[in-house]
Amino acid sequence: MKEVLLILSAYLIGSIPTAIWVSRSFFGIDIRDYGSGNAGATNTFRVLGSRWGCFVMAVDVLKGVVATSLYILVPYYLHDENDRTNFMVGLGLAAVVGHIFPIWAEFRGGKGVATLFGMIIAIQPLAAVCCVAVFLLVLYLTRFVSLSSILASVAFAVFILYIFDEKETLYRGFAIAVALLVVLTHQKNITRLLRGSENKIPILKYRDRRRHRRNVDRDKE
Repeated sequence: MKEVLLILSAYLIGSIPTAIWVSRSFFGIDIRDYGSGNAGATNTFRVLGSRWGCFVMAVDVLKGVVATSLYILVPYYLHDENDRTNFMVGLGLAAVVGHIFPIWAEFRGGKGVATLFGMIIAIQPLAAVCCVAVFLLVLYLTRFVSLSSILASVAFAVFILYIFDEKETLYRGFAIAVALLVVLTHQKNITRLLRGSENKIPILKYRDRRRHRRNVDRDKE
């Protein structure tokens, strides 16, 4: 019974609509009416700027960490690693579902990537660091958050299945589910990427300007 209550609590934590509350409280708008229509960090970056985007991302990641760490309230899981990992997966997934379908925001939330990442931090920090490295590298090269998220999630599955060679069956299944979930929740982004109409986030703009100037100078020569 206590496990059920904790999973419900994890869902409620995940349901905290950070982007929506920020956009309504400080800008008088609903973030879902602008940009991509999602209540997540990426759309906050696009619509409200990098400062608020970073804030929303940090809180959404923290939701995943806190929700997944609720296992500490059940002493049994402090001493059994396999059962603890399984329970943490359940708690984390409940938080991710809460972020995607938040009860506090008409069940219209974000895509759950930041909260999912917080979950991974809580379960296996080293894998999380590797995923961050993949995410940042792709973001630096492309400035597409959607593509960065997709490739980082696929990389997570590769890390768990092959690099770290995890033996826990549920955890291996979870890694595959993560990759599939992120791909499924980014179908529209994938379509826009293929069409060449996906929006880039406004970072590294000075780098792009320098490249543009170099290309212009090269054309003049």
